[in-house]
Amino acid sequence: MMIPARTKYRKQQRGRMRGLSKGGKYLAFGTYGLQAMECCWMTANQIESARKVITRTVKRLGKMWIRVFPDKPVSKKPLETRMGKGKGAPEFWVAVVKPGRVLFELEGVPEDIAIESLTQAGFKLPIRTQVIGGRQ
Repeated sequence: MMIPARTKYRKQQRGRMRGLSKGGKYLAFGTYGLQAMECCWMTANQIESARKVITRTVKRLGKMWIRVFPDKPVSKKPLETRMGKGKGAPEFWVAVVKPGRVLFELEGVPEDIAIESLTQAGFKLPIRTQVIGGRQ
């Protein structure tokens, strides 16, 4: 599972998810990519499950890049705890994904296999995605 090695601060504020992705909208490394069409907090587990699907369907062909990293801690207070006494402990890590962000890229894979594997990976994610690149 992906988590940062170290951070400057243990806890962060939640922030807003308005607007389009500021960067990472275009293919930078591969020929095919999986692009987000909605905004969300994507957990490290969701990214990992999509990565497993891609590597399983591609079967050692080509190269894959993961273009998102979960660097935002999400804190939670324990269940049935009264209000107050500070913010809860960091529970899990998320990547803030906005529309237009390229999540995964593939290169050196036949087009039909690449499209199929990226489509299957999109089913594992909590948002609508689209496959970009190739002859499009």
